[in-house]
Amino acid sequence: MKEFNIAFLGFGNVGSGAYKIINENGNKIFKREGISIKVKKILVRDVTKKRSIDIDASLLTNNIKDILDDPEISLIAEFIGGENPAKEYILSALKNKKTIVTANKEVMARHWEELEKTARQNEVGLYYEASVAGGIPIIKVVRESLQGNNINEIMGIINGTTNYILTKMSEEGRSFESVLLEAQKLGYAEPDPTSDIEGYDAMFKLSILSTLAFHTRVRVNNIYREGITNITTEDITFGKELGFSIRLLAIAKKLGNKIEVRVHPTFIPTDHPLASVRNAYNAVFIKGDAVGNLMLYGRGAGDLPTGSAIVSDIVNACSNQSKHIYSTLYNGDWKPDEILFNDNWETEYFIRMTVKDQPGVLAKIAGIFGKFGVSIASVIQKGRNGNSTPLIFVTHKARELSIANAINEIKKEDVVIRVENVIRVEQ
Repeated sequence: MKEFNIAFLGFGNVGSGAYKIINENGNKIFKREGISIKVKKILVRDVTKKRSIDIDASLLTNNIKDILDDPEISLIAEFIGGENPAKEYILSALKNKKTIVTANKEVMARHWEELEKTARQNEVGLYYEASVAGGIPIIKVVRESLQGNNINEIMGIINGTTNYILTKMSEEGRSFESVLLEAQKLGYAEPDPTSDIEGYDAMFKLSILSTLAFHTRVRVNNIYREGITNITTEDITFGKELGFSIRLLAIAKKLGNKIEVRVHPTFIPTDHPLASVRNAYNAVFIKGDAVGNLMLYGRGAGDLPTGSAIVSDIVNACSNQSKHIYSTLYNGDWKPDEILFNDNWETEYFIRMTVKDQPGVLAKIAGIFGKFGVSIASVIQKGRNGNSTPLIFVTHKARELSIANAINEIKKEDVVIRVENVIRVEQ
């Protein structure tokens, strides 16, 4: 039997879930893996705070040194979240030769090289399954199950908050603002929801996932990011008429030496597998040259689903004390010249605008699109509102910069009242 003393940094929702799983399933883990796990210390800000689960007060400390300086603690699970002080605590733990298990996508996305280099130097592990898609074992699948593949595309719903909001807007016809308030009351959205609704959370996760999938370090500043705050019920209604569902997608594609990575609201066909992913669920759609199309689906957040990923990493880390696995990136803290990050990707576009209701408007706008090499697949004109009318264009595949240049010129036309929205379409 192997006995391991571990510590937690933080004891919020996910930390409590991991603690509950260890306590309730500890005997089963021992029987299956031959490993006994004991939580010896838990770092909290307030040791007197009333907590959602009963816990021995002697386990709690507000002094990080009680954990870092304890030679009996060999592994630390970090649940603090955010960049600081989590990064400093993780680095100090690694330097003290303690393996780290973390759900912290921001620290991993921003500081991967430094953290993994420190782990290697001190011959300890760095595990981060819970940092992407909660209880879905997506990192393990990419690292350990798809080694025989060249992965050339990832499309994922990897933020449950935005998926809940877009689901409710689509199915109930409600505004973004009203659904956001509901999501906050239900605990799906934070009091400050910026990280979720503006796409930062998904951007951090995509940085991790695409780095592993392409064996190339993809940093957050390589990723185009756009949130869902400009999506309206009008966009969703017109999209439905065209056979589309809307999701905030994290998209990564690799063709030869070119990589494109982007997070933004996206229309997809209603029969696409990701279109059936509702509410706070997550899913990741992967294309490999050998396996073909593969989709993993499940709860992307919450105490027990994310706690499940944390405990899995703890068990793996304890089992691999002498053979921790590190990433095999083509590049580390440098970018080889042959790797290009493409910001002029090609896709289809949904463009909604309000124009003056007069002859020749459609021809003028179509002419501008043609000037920039943008081919129109379909046009819808929906009713009238006084002297104005909505126009909806869906393009054939076009380049991002061509669309941007065309839209800039269209906005200058006196017949165009407003360009209401531009939403990318993935088939």
